[in-house]
Amino acid sequence: MEFNEKLQELRKNRGLTQEELANELFVSRTAISKWESGRGYPSIDSLKGISRFFSVSIDELICPDEIITAAENEKLETINKYTSVICALLDILSALLLFLPVFGNGEKSAATQLFSLSSISLWIVIVYAVVIGITVLNGIFAVILSRFDKPVWNKRLLVTGIVLSIISVIIFIITRQPYAGIMCFTILIIKGFLMIKGDINGK
Repeated sequence: MEFNEKLQELRKNRGLTQEELANELFVSRTAISKWESGRGYPSIDSLKGISRFFSVSIDELICPDEIITAAENEKLETINKYTSVICALLDILSALLLFLPVFGNGEKSAATQLFSLSSISLWIVIVYAVVIGITVLNGIFAVILSRFDKPVWNKRLLVTGIVLSIISVIIFIITRQPYAGIMCFTILIIKGFLMIKGDINGK
């Protein structure tokens, strides 16, 4: 019998709903549903909690091969979580573009802050501010969601952050703002490196 079947049987023998078991184990109902449907395994800590709650050994709950798979899944989830958080913090770091004097204000003018630009159209300044603002908000949402068990949303926000970084680089290069473009490009490179490193470590 597989782990998911054993968990279902143990839960039903106790007359518990998935919600009630989730409350007992301090996890989400979604987590219980995922484990019972065979779409994933609990973390080592959750396995210990299940073992204690049902008074069965971990060996009775899960076979050695499943333990290895569970450990690998936990490692991958941890890597993905930290990658998402770091990338989210980099998105939030983009807020510096609103305050640092990294924008050229004409050939003979010194670099200035975004809202002090006078040599380019107001609508371009607004485009800059909107792209930066959306990037920062994306980072804030990603940090908040990282505290919950929402891997799908974490991945979506991570991809959105990458896309926003690419858009920022393109906009700043097209409008001849090299310093802002270099800053966004550096953030993009760091994100790419983290994602590649995460994929390598997760395999």
